[in-house]
Parts: sequence; structure tokens; C-alpha cells
Amino acid sequence: MTTARQCLLDAYTVTECPNCSKNILTVAPDGTQQVLCSVNNEGGFQADEDILPLLSEEGYLKAYPEERKSRAFLEFCRQGDIHAIVTMLQNNDEDEDDEDDEDTMQEGNQIDLLRYQDPLGDMQSPLHAAVVGLSREVAWLLLLLASNLDLQEFPERVLHEAEAAGFTREDQQGKVDIRSIRNAHGQSAEQLASELGDIWQDWIGTQRLAL
Repeated sequence: MTTARQCLLDAYTVTECPNCSKNILTVAPDGTQQVLCSVNNEGGFQADEDILPLLSEEGYLKAYPEERKSRAFLEFCRQGDIHAIVTMLQNNDEDEDDEDDEDTMQEGNQIDLLRYQDPLGDMQSPLHAAVVGLSREVAWLLLLLASNLDLQEFPERVLHEAEAAGFTREDQQGKVDIRSIRNAHGQSAEQLASELGDIWQDWIGTQRLAL
């Protein structure tokens, strides 16, 4: 099947081709499901690309459009895009300030970006995503805003840059400490970091990534 990716995403229904209604789901050698197609777009020609993850995500977001912003935030954490993360958090605060009262808040504003877990990605939290993306800068910001980690543990540069961006730690009472969140496999961000090693080796056992 050759198609433009966005056209298929827009027309996609379950696992049927939008043109001929043929089942397009196949099974990969490892037993997982896949939808293979040849894609020709601005990135060039790609043969046998598995677009099932994209289809699943688009289908999920059509059912739960209020989570689109949260999933974008997670992706920025995975990419280590600190500028986009800061901008999104600043805009999120402005959106909430603009609401007259809690009853009129839109569903998208009720989702805690800092503690959101990805239902399509092993229930990873933003802190898990930062670990996977090998971004200490993102991890430090998340810990400042969504944990009770002692402020003395933070590098002075991190505190200074957060203050310059307008971020200060709010009262965490009654809120989930992001370090306590586990993914779908029961892993804390520290356990995931332990598997990855690399830049996280000297963070293991410091309580920065787990309680």
C-alpha cells in the first residue's frame, strides 16, 4: 500500500484500508502487530514503514483530544527540548490564569503536564522520558517543579535559570512526587536510568530519580 501518511491518518478506521476496506494488519517476526506501507513524502520514499504506532496514537487522540498537549509535552521531554518545555509550561500557567473558575476549565487544562503518564508508551512519565532522552537539564527542571528533592541538591545554575524563566517550586503537599511514578513495567525513573547507564551512572542511589 502506497499512501501519503497524513491522508491515511485522517481516514484511518481500526485496521482497514480506507480505500478498499482490506485488513492491513500483519504480524512482525517478533510476534507484534504492524501496519506496513510505502510512504512518499517530503522526507523521501520509505518502503515497508510500520505506521501502526502513528495510527494508534492518532486514533487515541481522536478519542481523547484533551491529551494532545500532554503527549506533546512528553515528546519534548524525550527530545530534551528544554526551550519548548519551558514555553509550554509558561503557556499552560497563562491558560489556567485566564479561566474564571474551576468549573469552566477545559479538560486539557486539568491534566497535570508534569505528572502525565503515556498510555501508549509504557505509562512513562515526563521524568522517565527525560531519562530516555538522556537530558539532565530536563530532569532537573522536572524535579524542581514536581518533587520534594531538597533544593540544596540542585546546581545553582539550574535554580538561577528556572527563576529567570519565572519558575519557582510550589507547595507539593498533596501532590504526587514525580520520583514515585512507575511505568507499566513497575520501573521508577532510576531503574530505567540504571539500565541505560551513560550520563545517569552518578545519579543512581542519590534519590534524584526515585524515592
